[in-house]
Amino acid sequence: MTKTSLAAASIEALMERHDKGIDLSLDRVRRLLAVLGDPQNRLPPVIHVAGTNGKGSVTAFCRAILEAGGTSVHVHTSPHLVNWHERYRLGRKGGPGQLVDDAELAEAVETVSRANDGQPITVFEILTAVTFLLFSRHPAEAAVLEVGLGGRFDATNVIQRPAVSVITSVSLDHQSYLGDRVELIAAEKGGIIKKGTPLVIGQQSEPVVLEVLTAMADRVGAPVMAYGEGFFAYEERGRLVYQDEAGLLDLPLPRLPGRHQMVNAATAIAALRHAGFAPSDRAIEAGIAQAEWPARLQRITSGPLARIVTPGAELWLDGGHNPGAGAAIAETIADMEDKVQRPLFLIVGMLRTKDPIGFFEAFSGMARHVFTVPVDASDAGFEPDDLADAALDAGLDAEPCASVEEALRLVSTNWQATPAPRFLICGSLYLAGAVLAQSGLAPR
Repeated sequence: MTKTSLAAASIEALMERHDKGIDLSLDRVRRLLAVLGDPQNRLPPVIHVAGTNGKGSVTAFCRAILEAGGTSVHVHTSPHLVNWHERYRLGRKGGPGQLVDDAELAEAVETVSRANDGQPITVFEILTAVTFLLFSRHPAEAAVLEVGLGGRFDATNVIQRPAVSVITSVSLDHQSYLGDRVELIAAEKGGIIKKGTPLVIGQQSEPVVLEVLTAMADRVGAPVMAYGEGFFAYEERGRLVYQDEAGLLDLPLPRLPGRHQMVNAATAIAALRHAGFAPSDRAIEAGIAQAEWPARLQRITSGPLARIVTPGAELWLDGGHNPGAGAAIAETIADMEDKVQRPLFLIVGMLRTKDPIGFFEAFSGMARHVFTVPVDASDAGFEPDDLADAALDAGLDAEPCASVEEALRLVSTNWQATPAPRFLICGSLYLAGAVLAQSGLAPR
């Protein structure tokens, strides 16, 4: 699948005719879905996932556990990293789901575009309607829907009766749309809470988030299961221990690295149990061990970038781009350094809508040097000079670079000491997608 695919051509045409920005509302998408026959009402039981960080990983764990137990599951995620098709994974009976076929996606986009008939709408709203149309056409036993932005007015929030609502870690991000205080952002995320529908809340670093979400759930009679109260997870002797009112599960550590992924795995287990799926212990074990989520502390070991680095060096990629993600990534890197004390070099590109100083502060005392690079896939990226200034303001040594390749070469051609360095490319999903494409690692 490439940008010359039928589906990509159809979506590029949409982007020329419609707003590519964000306009949080449900009126337009509801109108469009009504014309299409309300396909959102013909879905299997839905797990609806919102949050600032972790919602993609929770979605991946839910999918892996369900499929390990033989359950067919549709999955909607956004944004994509390399190809538009990544947003639409169609469940298959007796096997893992597959990304939508190019011709089918192109046809669905054209069908939804014709139904919209030129009315004002955003591209994301059209693509969300495509999700519901595709999912309604294919039988499956479950669907996992990841919220795009916020929750209350996100286009996915036309689902009236999900099996469970899930809200992962909430922190500051998209302040211009969601509010400049974490409690305001929590209230927007909490907009997916539905009357009588179970609510699973992941670990929160700010107590006020849990207070806001619990109060919202109480007002509509939604039963709450919160991390740290109704369910827990911790590492013991190289294993993941999950605990809730049903008892303990002794599980393998997640394939996805980082302590935060133990929390995300636990949140997925709680969500599935409270959605009524009752996965077996064996399915949970297999799903936790097998779940993958690209560009979340992903080791890059092949392709042109991997060939640049010093022999023995490590090259990692993460799409995290806000202070909360920075803290989780830094914690995981610190755990790696407990094993081997490698010098850490950051290669960072970031959009101007983000908080670079807050992101960089998480790496204070850890990063040997920061190279800032352009985000070529977006016209909203920081200039490398400006981003380097932000890193300097956060107390890190930094300099601008023309590209990821240049940054890797600068270190790799001059580094003679041992151990070999650790590189982390991070700061933007756009940058992460470009690295995956260049490395031949587009999600499948």
